[in-house]
Amino acid sequence: MTVLEINARPDTRDPRVRIERLLDPGTATIAYDEPDAGVVTAHGRVDGVPTAVFATDPATSGGALGRDGCYASAPARARAVVGIWHSGGARLAEGVASLDGVGSIFAAMTRASGRVSQVSVVLGPAAGGAAYGPALGDVVILGPQGRIFVTGPDVVRSVTGEDVDMARLGGPDPHGRRSGVAHVLCDEDEAALTSARDIVALLAAPRHVRPVADRPLRQLLPDSVRRAYDVGPVVSALLDGHTVELHEKWAPNITTTLGRLGGGSVGVLANNPLRLGGCLESASAEKAARFVRMCDAFGVPLVVLVDVPGYLPGVAQEWDGVVRRGAKLLHAFAEAKVPRVTVVTRKAFGGAYIAMNSRSLGATRVFAWPDAEVAVMGATAAVRITHRRQLAAVSDEERAELETVLAAQHEEQSGGIARAVELGLVDEVIDPDRTRSAVSAALADRVVVRGEHGNIPL
Repeated sequence: MTVLEINARPDTRDPRVRIERLLDPGTATIAYDEPDAGVVTAHGRVDGVPTAVFATDPATSGGALGRDGCYASAPARARAVVGIWHSGGARLAEGVASLDGVGSIFAAMTRASGRVSQVSVVLGPAAGGAAYGPALGDVVILGPQGRIFVTGPDVVRSVTGEDVDMARLGGPDPHGRRSGVAHVLCDEDEAALTSARDIVALLAAPRHVRPVADRPLRQLLPDSVRRAYDVGPVVSALLDGHTVELHEKWAPNITTTLGRLGGGSVGVLANNPLRLGGCLESASAEKAARFVRMCDAFGVPLVVLVDVPGYLPGVAQEWDGVVRRGAKLLHAFAEAKVPRVTVVTRKAFGGAYIAMNSRSLGATRVFAWPDAEVAVMGATAAVRITHRRQLAAVSDEERAELETVLAAQHEEQSGGIARAVELGLVDEVIDPDRTRSAVSAALADRVVVRGEHGNIPL
């Protein structure tokens, strides 16, 4: 091994420069750097965390991977692995030997899954086998020139006749907004490397949560329960400071955020009423399930902010696999071992109430704000079903008034939050402005046990 030296090659696409910018100053040591290999590997630290890094070299055969370079790039024993990708995939000249080498990377990444945090930073085109490498990691970060695709525009054009460029085929918009491949989008390469450092620090070295002081949260919600709002500011106010939101543009009706509470790493899962009213649907359920499993695998406690009217209805949802994909979220919470605290802020209805870390799925603690509703469905919707004949027999003018009366009766009979507290399904009704102290206290005295499973891609 040799100490990293970059003075002779200041090119920002140089893998050595990229490695040096990722790792803590003075900690990078080269492990593998052979001529024409197309990849450089190193060891060092990220925010003090022992980290292995490999970076493909776009100046050598377009970063294409040969067998020897692949064997050297397989995730090493460390608490974190960061792959910096800018590669055309397997080397054509080596044929099946290079395919075998790429396969060895895939196998090694899978064996390390759930045990070693793996962050993929894509700073240029990553094609063919180099597309699947990033996707096998825990988090994919896409730089401004990052492109991920199995087959490039020329092949697509010749086979299907579709005229598409690299950005539209596999750039930030398709993978950040449509496919869900990219977790984090960055406008600069430096920001992408910084994001990788943040994520390694949060996933690979989660510290224990300590009790914290409160902040006002109630004022962040509108006075009317019918008005939508962005849950982002609520998540930010709950956490200590700097946060990393994953999949910000994909399935935005639910947010998945890594941050710290009382100095300890936590993952926050929150319905976002600003999008689709906060309904769960097929994509958001799958997004949430992967986030829960990732946090569980690395021993990161979960905080779940619930404001959900149910699952989004419709033929499109049923055909899109909402049952199959929604079951993933139920499975993820039911098998999770990390401490996980739920806070119902406004409402939790139907099957979505169960899916959002209910007591029946093993929530550590469940809190609710005073005006929160918990039910099979909203009172008005419920009486429209249970009293449909009675409502149909009156005039339009009388129907609205009758619905209001029947809804009030339904709420009293079903019990709502009071009934949930009586049954032990909600532990405590708390003032909204006590949320930080209540959640941090619930997590502070818990032994964190990691889930014993890998982190399979979405």
